[in-house]
Amino acid sequence: MRTLYTTAILGLIFLCGHHLAAQKKNSHSSSFTKDQQALIMEAAGDRPMRVFKINKVSDSLLLRQRSETVDVDPKDPVLQRLVNRMYATVTDSLSLGAGIAAPQVGILKRIAWVQRFDKPEFPFEVLLNPTILQYSQKKQQRAEGCLSIPDRRETLNSRAYAILVEYDTMDGNHVVEMVEDFTAVIFQHEIDHLNGILYLDHLAQEQLDANRPR
Repeated sequence: MRTLYTTAILGLIFLCGHHLAAQKKNSHSSSFTKDQQALIMEAAGDRPMRVFKINKVSDSLLLRQRSETVDVDPKDPVLQRLVNRMYATVTDSLSLGAGIAAPQVGILKRIAWVQRFDKPEFPFEVLLNPTILQYSQKKQQRAEGCLSIPDRRETLNSRAYAILVEYDTMDGNHVVEMVEDFTAVIFQHEIDHLNGILYLDHLAQEQLDANRPR
């Protein structure tokens, strides 16, 4: 009787353990919060998302926050949907930008699309967890605009001409490369967004430096 009882208990433990393992295997963990998932998954991948803008207080507060690292998992349907919808947003006729960062659609994750003017046919590429490792001392003067700052375009003198940048791709590769010229400006602009920085901050610093007594 004791042997049968022990066998039954062990059997239940095995079945429960097997059931929990199967549940864990079948459930897909995501690095996105429930609110983020709801926002991302509320429409199909080809549907643009609302662009957050500084003339709305709640939007402006979010745009000033640092983004979190995203788990690089090509099988994550939430990540895939966000990447697709961000692309739909930046290429939408109402936007037509040269880049977009996840905070601009309300998601504080380190993801950005950039247009590569340094490659044939100027393709868009998505960057996961991009970081600038080094800035050139040489600067460039470029006019910049921003989807999150309506009806403004300013010329900056402080962008580095070249940057050494690292990032992950959607297929799990890790890339380290040197980016130059106008494409380097796009990288710097979008990575700034991931750090809660707007191009107007650089403009304000330039103006402050120009007015400082020598």
